[in-house]
Amino acid sequence: MAQGDHVRLVHDSASGVEAIQARFNGHAYDLHRHDDWLVGVTDHGVQDFLCRGARRRSTPERAILIEPEEAHDGEAGAADGFAYTMLYLPRSWLRAALGRKRDDDFGFRSTLVDDQRLGPVVRRAFAVLAEPAPRLERDGILDDVVACLASQFGQRMHEAPRGRDAVVAGRARERLLDALDEDIGADALAVAAGAADRFQLARAFRAAYGVAPHAWLVQMRLLRARQLLADGAAPAAVAASCGFADQSHLGRWFRRAYGVTPAVYRARCTGVPDADGAIG
Repeated sequence: MAQGDHVRLVHDSASGVEAIQARFNGHAYDLHRHDDWLVGVTDHGVQDFLCRGARRRSTPERAILIEPEEAHDGEAGAADGFAYTMLYLPRSWLRAALGRKRDDDFGFRSTLVDDQRLGPVVRRAFAVLAEPAPRLERDGILDDVVACLASQFGQRMHEAPRGRDAVVAGRARERLLDALDEDIGADALAVAAGAADRFQLARAFRAAYGVAPHAWLVQMRLLRARQLLADGAAPAAVAASCGFADQSHLGRWFRRAYGVTPAVYRARCTGVPDADGAIG
């Protein structure tokens, strides 16, 4: 992180909801994904990010809505940097809050919205979760967030690609998910997916998921690492189980994607500092 950049993260253990307030002067995050629903607001400056295949620019009071596993990055869009507040709502928690049995048939209508209710409620939620507030107060502010979000959902419009290439890409995706820690080559992955060769696989995978297989695999490894760290696993063990060369390798990727070290993230979620946090 550059001088002057900062990220403050809080974790609500009862709901699993996470919240951050952050400021960046330039580059913030590499392309990455989350397994949660993201709802945030730009507090200052211009927030420039890629999402749904296009660059977006969010200015103060604009709300940012990102679905689970939507790839996105982040950087300053103006010389004085940007600041924002963001909530990460777990899939299972939001399904229960909305009274839905599944979440693959609806999504956010837009990535950027001008809704004067969302910004204030997101900031209030961060403030409440960051303090030792009573459980009823914490639940109440999260209920307010869901109430404000209700109008932003619609039937999922972006469909997965169809045809032979989509089948190949899907098989490759499942093969990678089956063994996130395995060091598989492009030729072997193409064979497992039933592709003509690794070049067809590369084209099909990028068309289906927006990135090359290796970039997608790293993003999935990071998602898994984040889950394990939140559950209290030590960074060194997480690195080994998720396919990173070592703890330092995990640390470099994790910081680039999430702005904090694995050890810091684990401590924020569990309250348990890591003995090797300096390596992080």
